[in-house]
Amino acid sequence: MEYLVLYAVWAVSASLLIFAVPKNRRRVAHAAFLFKQMITWATGLYVVEKGWLEYPVRFFADVNRASFTFEYFAYPTVCAVFNSRFPGHRSLLFQLGYAMTYATTITIVEAMLEHSKTLHLIRYHQWTWYWTWLSLLITLMLSRLFCLWFFREKRLPA
Repeated sequence: MEYLVLYAVWAVSASLLIFAVPKNRRRVAHAAFLFKQMITWATGLYVVEKGWLEYPVRFFADVNRASFTFEYFAYPTVCAVFNSRFPGHRSLLFQLGYAMTYATTITIVEAMLEHSKTLHLIRYHQWTWYWTWLSLLITLMLSRLFCLWFFREKRLPA
């Protein structure tokens, strides 16, 4: 059953990349995706190696104890959609609420998976939902700052 859920996550993530990212924002989505991969891959490995959480069922289990699906594809996909649809023209409070909505949604899904009696995709040991929420919020906002920096208008000196 767990592998069915993992395959569904891959299908939904791929669909989001194709259908939820506006065509004129694909470069932003791509940059955000790669940036988030860099962050989540390193932090995901650190958290798992410290024993704070574990992924009992995962792809590439013999190679890596982190979840390839979540750390390397699902979270970066959400980050790509987040940045491609970011309401940069709205107020700072609205933007913060937008980021908090994404972090909260992912945290709720992860908490449901963690508390599931039938699925063994993630288990918290010295980790809690609020660490997930905080780390997601921080990494989403870091990716936003990276995209702003990466796509800034370059002015040539006079």
